[in-house]
Amino acid sequence: MGVLLNVNNIEVIYDDVILVLKGLSLQVEEGRIVCLLGANGAGKTTTLKAISGLLKAEEGEVTDGSIEFMGRRIDGMDPEKIVRLGIFQVMEGRRVFEDMTVEENLIAAAHTQKSKAKMKENMDMVCSYFPRLKERWDGLAGYLSGGEQQMLVIGRALMAKPKLVMLDEPSLGLSPLLVSEIFEIIQRINQREGTTILLVEQNARMALSISQHGYIMENGRIVLDDTTEKLQNNEDVKRFYLGLTDVGAKRSYRDVKHYKRRKRWLT
Repeated sequence: MGVLLNVNNIEVIYDDVILVLKGLSLQVEEGRIVCLLGANGAGKTTTLKAISGLLKAEEGEVTDGSIEFMGRRIDGMDPEKIVRLGIFQVMEGRRVFEDMTVEENLIAAAHTQKSKAKMKENMDMVCSYFPRLKERWDGLAGYLSGGEQQMLVIGRALMAKPKLVMLDEPSLGLSPLLVSEIFEIIQRINQREGTTILLVEQNARMALSISQHGYIMENGRIVLDDTTEKLQNNEDVKRFYLGLTDVGAKRSYRDVKHYKRRKRWLT
């Protein structure tokens, strides 16, 4: 499969002075799940917003480099046009339309679908992945549980039939049981629908378990990337991001916080 998304050496500046991304590059191949890992403040969400065209709303701008989707340059393009090309970002924090029903939330995301029959088909597909949404069909989204709201925002993304879904912290605030359920569904969507997924996630262990390739960010740069199998066996990754010692014992927060990366990461 070919490269679907190519982010080439981009810089992002906020308010004309704050440099957030510093020559960041990554690629996402069609049909794969790729994860983007890193501590808070590393620039992960900014990376997604640069791709989806949402930087302008926050006084941000791609000032160097390029972003290509299916061979077409999209940096500087309006967000609506980017959505119509097939990129859908699921924002952090489960941003549902609280005063609308589950059904109305899904309809609102189907504006790229011109056929009512196709919209109905997509709704049935969403309900097959998230049967709990069907149970809450006429209920207001604001009264859904956190897990149900996360299901709804992912379902909204599927309604647009995107080629690439970008998920920003889907596990945030959920119980371990719900996290496992959500990630299992994400993997099924990728496998059954062929939807390419770029996943930003603090839960490194879970993200690596369903991805084929991973990138690790620090301070606006990619410092390491590899297949997820190799990342899971990398001692630096195990110690700093998975919180494990060489023998598999959990490290304390203090140990992880004060861990110093090996110099070869910075080359």
